[in-house]
Amino acid sequence: MSKSAKRVSAADARRVLRDLGDPAIAEHSQRFFKTGPGEYGEGDRFLGLRVPVLRKQTAAFAAMPLSQVLSLLRSRYHEERLFALLLMVRQYSKSNDAGKTKIYEKYLENTGYINNWDLVDTSAHAIVGAYLFERDREPLFQLARSESLWERRIAIIATYFMIKRDDLADTLAISEVLLKDTHDLIHKAVGWMLRELGNRDLEREKQFLDRHAAVMPRTMLRYAIERFPNDERRAYLSR
Repeated sequence: MSKSAKRVSAADARRVLRDLGDPAIAEHSQRFFKTGPGEYGEGDRFLGLRVPVLRKQTAAFAAMPLSQVLSLLRSRYHEERLFALLLMVRQYSKSNDAGKTKIYEKYLENTGYINNWDLVDTSAHAIVGAYLFERDREPLFQLARSESLWERRIAIIATYFMIKRDDLADTLAISEVLLKDTHDLIHKAVGWMLRELGNRDLEREKQFLDRHAAVMPRTMLRYAIERFPNDERRAYLSR
């Protein structure tokens, strides 16, 4: 067995990731991810690792048991949680139906640790969206109505999996549920998904905007119309 093949525990991963950390990057990440008092990432801690570095390490830890991945997901360090989610996405894509169900269920049991926008955006579509694509979508609507900011973001970002397969109805429906959400990170996520939906069916996006542009949060609208011609952007923003 190769040395890399033996790296299957959370403790092994922690040793490798902490050796690769960069204090200067960690300091920048503390500011970038809004970790100050009262901010959305309050209290989060960083090792100082960029995403490409984390992705490069996933191959060496691909065989880590799910129990160990979940231990890593519960880390106090942001990059260790992100690394765990990258492993879950990788393992989900290669699992049988039973394995996919277990990863999906454990993902939703641990949303308290999926607690920043990059953690959600890396994983929600590839696990929650993928799992529910051929199943009842009601869990998405339960997440969309959650008191948790991150569960609400999971709900809308999960629909990116559907968007890429021209299944657009739930993106529109969840966008409507979140239309009056008060958090900027939800405004950005909904606007982003509406923009992606428009890349597949611009007419349906415009129909949604024609109904809701006048009451949409400004940031949500700006994200949704980012690639519209200047005259159309001005017209929507003037509503």
